[in-house]
Amino acid sequence: MEKDRIKWNKRFESQDSYLGNRPSPFLADQISRIRRLTPGNKALDVACGEGRNSIFLAKNGYRVTGLDISEVGLAKAAARAGMEGVTVDFLRVDLDDYEIGERYDLILNFNFLLRKLIPQQVRALNPGGVLLFDTIMESPQLLESHNPAYLLGRGELVRLFEKYDGEVLFAEESESGEMPTARLLLRKNPATT
Repeated sequence: MEKDRIKWNKRFESQDSYLGNRPSPFLADQISRIRRLTPGNKALDVACGEGRNSIFLAKNGYRVTGLDISEVGLAKAAARAGMEGVTVDFLRVDLDDYEIGERYDLILNFNFLLRKLIPQQVRALNPGGVLLFDTIMESPQLLESHNPAYLLGRGELVRLFEKYDGEVLFAEESESGEMPTARLLLRKNPATT
């Protein structure tokens, strides 16, 4: 959507780094486990923004594709990847219309919620592949300023993933701080194609 592209371009233009250069704490905490679990090193970072998690994965040996709607965020991501000496394939896409056409060993979905994309993400995992999901949950204060369609309900993240052929290895909801979040690590059944 053009409206989303404009919104995120403005947000990424407004400061040096919107979410900072460090990877998500959840990803950083789980990286050793992820490296042990993933069957290969091909990774997809959905709604990668300025690339902080994509770059972190590349530094940890993954071949990463980062997707985002904002050319401003992606330009900053590509410049930072170059400064960090890693290669990431950053692609500008509108995720509302995007079809994941390749298979991956690891998929990240952080700070983004498009429920209709979840089945594609699970299908795009190689057998034994891992999906890390971390996004915002609804709260009274956030419902005043955010579209509820892009906020998870309590317990919803686990319900969304429990129907898939895989195992939820980690799930938690945190209400600390300004943004309540839900996190999940799913490993697709290694015998599933």
